Amino acid sequence: MLHVVATPIGNLGDLSPRALEAFKSADAIACEDTRRTWQLLSHFGVPRPRDMFSYRQGNEERVTARILAELSAGKEVVLCSDGGYPGISDPGYRLVRTCAKGGIPYEVVPGACAVEVALLASGLSTSSYVFRGFPPRGPGALRRWFASEAESEHTIVCYESPFRIAATLAAALDALGDREAAVCIELTKMHERVSRGFLSDLVAEFDGLKVKGEVALVIAGSNPKFARGGGAVE
Repeated sequence: MLHVVATPIGNLGDLSPRALEAFKSADAIACEDTRRTWQLLSHFGVPRPRDMFSYRQGNEERVTARILAELSAGKEVVLCSDGGYPGISDPGYRLVRTCAKGGIPYEVVPGACAVEVALLASGLSTSSYVFRGFPPRGPGALRRWFASEAESEHTIVCYESPFRIAATLAAALDALGDREAAVCIELTKMHERVSRGFLSDLVAEFDGLKVKGEVALVIAGSNPKFARGGGAVE
């Protein structure tokens, strides 16, 4: 069976007992970075499996065939990424889809995910949200990307590079107007930081600021109560 295992996004204490058992019983582990996964296994005293190899963007087609061969041989295979769920903004979904379409059994072992952590840390509405992955890099494409959500009432969650967060905030302000948002940096890690405010405030805060670490951006949906001057937040 294939075990799709969520791993900690920062704090190692977030690895679940069920995930730990999956690692212990694995005949093979397909992971984003073998060095990172080996550090995780070593921390918990898990012996290195017989087979551990990289599954990442660029090699997923070739390695999917290798994993399917392992599963056909009756092996227990764990699929994981460096942090969070393999398959969420990660090529792991290709393997999962192949298994789903081919009737190959698999299970998802729940755990930490930056999307939900950022959403709750933002203090914005959680009744409905849309996760957009990573935004495009080009200025025009970036603005159009946000503009496509301008009328939606769903809270927007996306990931972004620390080197581009200032430009992304400016594009969001231009396309969406001045509404509440939160920039979540290094979630669950030692230097976790969440900056909350209106987009114009965040643009001013991050302009020229050197940001280190992984970033998740959360922006309120289209609703007057989340816009500057739109009334009290419920």
